[in-house]
Amino acid sequence: MNRPPGFDLVERARALAPLIMREADEIERTRRLTGPVVSALIENGLYRALLPKSFGGSEAPLGTFMQMQEEVAKADASTAWCLGQCGVCAMTAAYLEPDAANEIFNVAPGILAWGAIAHEVQVVPGGYKASARWDFASGSRQASWLGAHVRIVEADGKPRRKPDGSPEIRTILFPVADATMYDVWDVIGLRGTGTDSYSVDNLFIPDKFAALRDDATALRETGPLYKLSTNMVFSMGFGATSLGLARATLDSAIDLARGKTPQGLKAMRENNAVQGLIGRTEASLRAARAYLYSTAAEVWRDLARGDAITEQHRIALRIAATWTIHQSASVVDTAYHMAGATAVFNANKFERRFRDMHAIAQQIQGRDAHYEDAGKAILSGNLDTPPTMR
Repeated sequence: MNRPPGFDLVERARALAPLIMREADEIERTRRLTGPVVSALIENGLYRALLPKSFGGSEAPLGTFMQMQEEVAKADASTAWCLGQCGVCAMTAAYLEPDAANEIFNVAPGILAWGAIAHEVQVVPGGYKASARWDFASGSRQASWLGAHVRIVEADGKPRRKPDGSPEIRTILFPVADATMYDVWDVIGLRGTGTDSYSVDNLFIPDKFAALRDDATALRETGPLYKLSTNMVFSMGFGATSLGLARATLDSAIDLARGKTPQGLKAMRENNAVQGLIGRTEASLRAARAYLYSTAAEVWRDLARGDAITEQHRIALRIAATWTIHQSASVVDTAYHMAGATAVFNANKFERRFRDMHAIAQQIQGRDAHYEDAGKAILSGNLDTPPTMR
């Protein structure tokens, strides 16, 4: 059987599922991935799925990365979220000088995490000075390095501009030890991600640790993976994570329906309404999965044969990921309500998965505004142009 490069990552993820499931309660309770889970992810190379081969990574095809995410999410959504976040961060190596990339990714544990774009840094001799705080750093509790996406300000205080006139944005990178961490992740869902805040004060960032991430002029790798922006890969990875979570929730509801007889009613497995609901929900989930993966395959086919990334590709990936997240949330809602009172007990995991799914849907990748962005681009008719990288 012909399998895509890196497919063993999917098999490893599937093999780790029992361990991750056993640790899921502790991950939820402590709001961080446990030591055994982090060690297993590192030892099996899952954090390095998107790291360039030139630095010892798998440089896996997009679809393989998505399947890996899906399998882990079936076991625990927080683990999958951290893995996806840090996995995509490793793509930054494609824009770094080799010695900088090796220092970050080839010194154990070799994990990078970052938060939302915010603030600015000032140019100084040999690099930049940073004093700021950032939020939403999923995976930071396992990371050895942190990143921050910042606007560049010249020594005279003027914003640095790119040739097209837009502000220059760089991703500055620094060891976790140089930052102050803030335990702020008191939330309803994805509790185990430990998506904390962090700050630095008057920190010097050498030039080699300030990447022009997602800027084609700074790209050092030639593989099709790195024609995709990190935002594009984030969206597809988290879409796949949503599918895995929805699959696990629906499967649990189906297992419950096979044996449950609600008080005063016929057995769920004999109830026509339940039977029809399961059939329709199964179809919705399969349709969402087929749409997401077929979109990924079409874009990857074009890039692998040497085509440049286009706005058409960006829009295709964006709406597929957003729609899949929304469909997955609908599947989880249906399964949760189908379970009835059983769903409210922690021991049955419906309640956690319900919260996790709705935390995912609230994240930037699930924004309804993405449909407006897509519609605007489609109406413009300029879909053969390079993408805007959103």
